[in-house]
Parts: sequence; structure tokens; C-alpha cells
Amino acid sequence: MNINKYVETICANARESSTEISCINQDVKNSILNNLIIEIEKSRISIKEENSKDIDILKKDKNFAKSFIDRLLLDDTRIDAMIESIKEIIAIEDPVGEIKELKTMSSGIKVGKMSMPLGVIAMIYESRPNVTIDASALSIKSGNSIILRGGSESIKTNIILEACVKRALEKNKVNKYCVQLIDNTDRKIVNELLIKNDFIDIVIPRGGKNLIKLVDEISSIPVLKHLDGICHVYIHEDADLKKALDISINSKTQRTGVCNAMETLIVDKTISSTFLPTLEKELIKKNVEIRGCSETKKVLPNIKDATLEDWSTEYLDSILSIITVDNFHEAMSHILKYGSGHTDVIVTENSDVANTFLRNVDSSSVMHNASSRFADGYEYGLGAEIGISTNKLHARGPVGIEGLTNQKFVVIGDGNIR
Repeated sequence: MNINKYVETICANARESSTEISCINQDVKNSILNNLIIEIEKSRISIKEENSKDIDILKKDKNFAKSFIDRLLLDDTRIDAMIESIKEIIAIEDPVGEIKELKTMSSGIKVGKMSMPLGVIAMIYESRPNVTIDASALSIKSGNSIILRGGSESIKTNIILEACVKRALEKNKVNKYCVQLIDNTDRKIVNELLIKNDFIDIVIPRGGKNLIKLVDEISSIPVLKHLDGICHVYIHEDADLKKALDISINSKTQRTGVCNAMETLIVDKTISSTFLPTLEKELIKKNVEIRGCSETKKVLPNIKDATLEDWSTEYLDSILSIITVDNFHEAMSHILKYGSGHTDVIVTENSDVANTFLRNVDSSSVMHNASSRFADGYEYGLGAEIGISTNKLHARGPVGIEGLTNQKFVVIGDGNIR
């Protein structure tokens, strides 16, 4: 196969289709998404069958991690969640074409801002096949064309999900190339895709550190990314310890193999002897391995030693590192040094301390008295997310429909000259 020709054909089709989908109105977009829900429901059994095949193939690999299967699995509950995400996206008002903040200047001209689609998106992702539906639905609603490159481990599931999207597009007489899945697993295709800046407007990688690094190094196209989900929960000395326990357990164990799971717990020394033993009992029940600093081990002598590497590791597994600090400033310093800019949480009843934390921790999501697991497009009312961005420019945090649009200035006059 000629990889360059294969990729260029896909990219050219995406660019051509983007001019069509950028112009369709909200009613047509919502009709496509409603049809997508119907297609998913009709294909539910087949989706689960293909997903089982992907999982069976993965299990033959002796080096696979159990957390990887959790990311790959599509059962009825997760299919229901995909459908709910689409419903949420349907309910969101279409921002494209709306002129906002229209003001009359002293010259007489009117100046406003109009939201517009980004154009062509290339989405490169691993493991989670639900991304295929989330990304497709968000792209359709925001008026973008999208090229999907999922991981080889989920190829069978992704193919049947893309077929659902194609049928929904065709039923509404919309160009089927608005959504394209690369169904060839040759890794060279990614390298070729990343240099097609004549066709693609933005690349969104979603996966492990190695994938993000590869995309960042090779891409000649702007990249919307996050490198790691090294999320912290800080238990301040003025915390309600019941809230602290619930938030800590949920942040770490509700799902371990996700980017918004807590990886490091920070605890003030003044409450460590009261809080940590209770936490340890609950974590042991959930089979979480605990690693701690020397101060933490004075309270929990049976846990493993934490190394410097632990503070900068995204485990995506049932492992938690704990550091005990003397005060708020030490906690802030630790997050500044080791945080990845994803999600950080403070648990405290001291509103002044909480506000200082919220203001000064420079992460895409900063939380007070809430689980890190809420860092999610659906939970934020975005319907779904195409990824979580830790970029400083354009979109930041969970990226939904607004994050997949840009803006242009619109000027309205009546023969005005300068």
C-alpha cells in the first residue's frame, strides 16, 4: 500500500467535506446525532461482540495491564453513557455562526465576534473506543470534519462505531467523509498524517505519554494536548475528614486507569496521624498499593517507600503515592514542581485558603471539596469531551463544542469609510 497516497486521499476528502459540514444548520446536525443514537441502539449487540474480540486479542498479550482492559471495555453501561453524551450534545445550543458582543463604535461601524469551526481535525487516540463516538458527535455539532486514528487494540470496535456514524450522515444526505476512521493499523500512517498541514487544521492526541510526545515532536500542525494526568488531592489541616476520606477514595478508586484519577495525595502533618490510618484501611479494602514519604511512613510504617520518580508518575493503576507536608505553602510548592497542569484538588473548610489555592494553582481544572473524577466534559455540561487540554492557548481543560470553534471579527457598516 502507498501510505502517502492513502493518507492524502483521506485528508483531501476531509478538507472537501469540511466546507459542507461547516454550513449545515443546527436542525440537520441534531438530526444526524439523533440518527446516530438509533444506529448505536440497533448495533448494540454487534458493538459488544466486536469489542469482545478486541479484548480477547489483547488478553493474548502477556504484557497487558488489567487497567488497559478497563479502558477498552464497552459494555451496556458504557454504551448507555455514550448515548447520554450524544443527547447532551444535541441539547447544547449550536455556537457556529452566532455573532456575539456586537457593539457600535464611534465611527459608526458595528463590530462583533462570530464563532466558526476549526476546519479539519485529526484525532489520534488509544484504547477507549467511546472516543470514536464522542469525537464524531462533537465534531458534527461544531461543524468540523474529523479524521479518527484509534489504537490497534480497539480497531474492530472502532470500525463498527464508525459505520454507525456513516449511516447517520448518509440518512441526512450529508457528506460521509465528514467523519473518517483510519482502519489501517500501520504505525507509519500516523507520521504521514502529522505532516499534512495543507489539509489538517489541528491535531488532538489522546493517550499515553509516548503517544503525546511522538505527536508533539513530529507534527507540523498545531497540537491540542495534555502530557500527563498527575492529579493531586491536598488535605488541608482545616479539612472535614469525612469529606476528605470520601473524596480521596473516589478520586483514586472510582476508576484507576483514567487521566483524572488522583495519583498523589498531599496531607498536612497536623492531621496525618488522625486521617491516614483510616484512609489506609479503606485503600487496602480496594487493593490499592500505597507508597509514602519518610514522614508518611512514621504514621503508616507498613507502606512502601516513595521515590522521587513516584511524584512525577501517572500510574493509571491501583497505586497511590502520599506525601506529608508541614503547611499549605509546601503543598503548593509540591504541586508546582510535580503537577502536570491537569487537575488538582484542595479539601478544606477554610474559604480563604481554598480561594488562594483556586487562584494560584495553574491547572486546567482546580477544585475545592470535590473529587478529581469530575474533571470531565460530560460532568462540566459540555455533553462530552474530545480530550482534556493543558495548553495555555486556545482551549483549556475538557474540550467540548466551544473548544472546537474559533472566532473571527465581523464588521457591519452602512457605507462607512475611515
